[in-house]
Amino acid sequence: MNAATGIARRAQETETPGRAPAVVLPAHDGGTRLHVLAPARAWARPEAPFAARKVYAAAHVIPAVTGDNTPGAPAEIDWDATLDFRHELWSYGLGVADAMDTAQRGMGLDWAATRELIRRVGAEAARVAASGAVPAVAGLSVRDLVACGAGTDQLDLAAVPAGPAGVELSLKAYREQLAVVEGAGPKVILMASRALAKAAAGPDDYLRVYGTLLEEARKPVILHWLGTMFDPALAGYWGSEDVAAATETFLELIRAHAHKVDGVKVSLLDAAHEVALRAVLPEGVRLYTGDDFNYPELIDGDGSLHSDALLGIFAAIYPAASAALQAYDAGDPAGARSVLDSTRELGLHIFSAPTVYYKTGIAFLAWLNGHQAGFQMVGGLHSGRSVPHLVRVFELADAAGLLLDPELAARRMSAFLEVNGVPQ
Repeated sequence: MNAATGIARRAQETETPGRAPAVVLPAHDGGTRLHVLAPARAWARPEAPFAARKVYAAAHVIPAVTGDNTPGAPAEIDWDATLDFRHELWSYGLGVADAMDTAQRGMGLDWAATRELIRRVGAEAARVAASGAVPAVAGLSVRDLVACGAGTDQLDLAAVPAGPAGVELSLKAYREQLAVVEGAGPKVILMASRALAKAAAGPDDYLRVYGTLLEEARKPVILHWLGTMFDPALAGYWGSEDVAAATETFLELIRAHAHKVDGVKVSLLDAAHEVALRAVLPEGVRLYTGDDFNYPELIDGDGSLHSDALLGIFAAIYPAASAALQAYDAGDPAGARSVLDSTRELGLHIFSAPTVYYKTGIAFLAWLNGHQAGFQMVGGLHSGRSVPHLVRVFELADAAGLLLDPELAARRMSAFLEVNGVPQ
């Protein structure tokens, strides 16, 4: 009997009733090792909406398992599973940020599918808000329950010219998507635009396009500044590759239209920049952190100011995020910070370089936890991370108590590894 067979046999023995489930994982030396899962952790759902922090979890879409979700093909979505996952987030008191980069805008989710997603999640949020049946979000508005991205990705980027004509095309595309989100009911997130980044000659083009959109918007929106670590096509956004100069343009826009800005989501993975920006925002404009590396201290704050949150990592750690927010509401900031800190290593790993593929780890955890039938993503993006990377996601999620059904997670992890050549 070889070593791998012996470990596999021990894993099977460990999975007998009354014993903790275990999985044979690949080892760094090329062999294998036995990982025994921790017992399931009980995470409590809140009994009322959160008061101390305003948060949205940026959710992914779940593909139809028999769909042709290959690169370049139109996205085929499992709508029931996708909406069920949003219900799960709402049940823990989190708002949902939808139709954003986390949902694979520009990386597999085409505009036709995005438009349908916005309409469906808006209608579902309206039903939840009207029923009042979910204690964690009872009394909240549709805009509190869901915010959706409006961008310009219906344009063929290759056909967008640099200069004034491209800027006008970008404005027209933004208007089309703004109308779709407003018509569906969610809060609008004005996403960063690859088309505008290509067309704009400098800061004045950004100020004109965004200023026009803000004045035309029916209600205050969230502005989204996405860094190049998430999308290299956004280099030079706000008219400069110098972050300080870009920030001044960003602030000029916000100050001129503060009555139409609910908040800003900044995803530059630079905590010092976020803290400085937070301190100079006009009164009433929220800073929704998009920093999936430094979110514990940014949400915790400095004693006078804190960040709210609109985070991709919250879709992976939502039970823990909810527990932390419940602790803030209960007047236990130390307990809240401890919970958030316990998830930091998982967040750092999921969002490690190349950061653009962070969505793969989030979908992998959703599959391990039973929220989707198969480990698949639209656009074939489930191939965006290696087996060792996903093994580490599994280990860190287990350590953080975020494998909600350890037996299911063990079975699925074993099946994944078997298919990928690791004997079980």
